[in-house]
Amino acid sequence: MRNVTVGMGLVLALATTPAVAAVDDRSDARQQVEFGIQVAQRGLWREAEYRWQRAVELDPSYAAAWNNLAIAHEHSGDFAGAREAYERALEIDPSNTLIQQNFDLFREINERTSR
Repeated sequence: MRNVTVGMGLVLALATTPAVAAVDDRSDARQQVEFGIQVAQRGLWREAEYRWQRAVELDPSYAAAWNNLAIAHEHSGDFAGAREAYERALEIDPSNTLIQQNFDLFREINERTSR
């Protein structure tokens, strides 16, 4: 079930548009996110994480990129990094239900496994 949620988060997160950024940076960040999704779908999570990290460096206001980065951190076992990235995504776009659902699921799973 967790893999289904991760995959769903990746696909839907791309639909979120970045906030204010320079046009070139926004375009470059979007390209990084799209490429990250493609490689994650092939199981290349390190590359995906790199691409999403690059996207948030190019456009720190891109909530979808932060969400995807959180998913990558979660996948690699970096739960502190995942929490920080989810929180940053929600700071940028607090009304984004997809990000909120991903973060809620992340917290629920971590609470169960840390008992």
